[in-house]
Amino acid sequence: MKVSCVGGGPAGLYFSILMKRQDPAHDITVYERNPAGSTYGWGVTYWGGLLDKLRGGDPESALAIAAESVRWSDGVAHVGDRTTVHHGDQGFGIGRRRLLEILAERAVSLGVRLEFEHEIAGDGPLPDADLVVAGDGVNSALRERHAGHFGTKITVGRNVYIWLGTAKVFDCFTFAFVETPHGWIWCYGYGFSDGHSTCVVECSPATWRGLGLHQASEAEGLALLERLFARVLEGHSLIGRSRTDGSARWLHFRTVTNRTWHRGNLVLIGDAAHTTHYSIGAGTTLALEDAIALAGALRGCGGELRPALARYERERTTALLAVQSAARYSAQWYENLPRYIRLAPPQMFALLGQRHSPLLPHVPPRLYYRVNRAAEQFESLRRFKRWLGPKVARTLQARSREAGPRAASGSPQARAPVRAR
Repeated sequence: MKVSCVGGGPAGLYFSILMKRQDPAHDITVYERNPAGSTYGWGVTYWGGLLDKLRGGDPESALAIAAESVRWSDGVAHVGDRTTVHHGDQGFGIGRRRLLEILAERAVSLGVRLEFEHEIAGDGPLPDADLVVAGDGVNSALRERHAGHFGTKITVGRNVYIWLGTAKVFDCFTFAFVETPHGWIWCYGYGFSDGHSTCVVECSPATWRGLGLHQASEAEGLALLERLFARVLEGHSLIGRSRTDGSARWLHFRTVTNRTWHRGNLVLIGDAAHTTHYSIGAGTTLALEDAIALAGALRGCGGELRPALARYERERTTALLAVQSAARYSAQWYENLPRYIRLAPPQMFALLGQRHSPLLPHVPPRLYYRVNRAAEQFESLRRFKRWLGPKVARTLQARSREAGPRAASGSPQARAPVRAR
């Protein structure tokens, strides 16, 4: 099979590795519009279960990824001058650039061609191939040329965020919440190498504007954020990625979904197919799992693409249901931070860990905390909680679908969103 992967991110590179391992005779080219070694972002996170899957797919690259990753098992939350620690599952961080280097080197060693600084434009011809894999990210040009067919839907989050680096090495997953005269601002920090960490800063638009970050240059914004988070940074600076005009890269997160993931010989993978809010740290894992599923669906397909791509789509859309729900509720938790931030630190951190729950927005926080603690001790309550959560989620989804036609007719009730109280 002749395969063209558009986009040299984790999904496209790992897919090319798996396909070459399945059949060295596959003719595979990865097209990346940026120069080699040029990538956005700092570090990415993943959990131990992903390593097990990578070992099954390609032990050599899995070994290299594990060797280059840093590990943590604790989470710590700083709320003003209060601190609480939670002992949890082991997590991993690795620099995005180093991850791509490992995958690119492995792909080349197997005979994959990498063509850097080669852009496949949305309005240009597709590569001449039996299969074209669109791994060109959240702004996928290949997806957009057929957005109507794919049924692409993009939902924009309310809060603003900026992706930064720092020389402060966090030895656990760190949250810091700082109150300002204009509202709360917070960061998530995690190590990804011996010398650097990722630091994602988030706040509401009102806080962002109140602090003047909407009009500050990157240098001015970083200086302000360093003062606000001085306690957790311990004197270390923040590192940005300014635009050519010196402005900072503050963003609203965009959740991408698609009704279908393939059209003819074109198939979506990774962020081109779906995105999940960064607060659950699953983006890279899901992209690599897409690659595993797509390669598995194509194994032994005998050139019959349509059933293989349909199988891939079914498998991944089913697997993503729970993750997308968790990401949606996680983003909403932060958008409704004032509802939780005044709780006692252990309660607040416990509900931070429960932010993916569809029940939490509809139950008073302190009551939810007590019920959750009781559920940890009594199996009957655990079963009831597991039963009730999906039931609430399905009810809310049904209401949302019913609101669509009413909203189109201009009903004010249909336009009123369901909000956490």
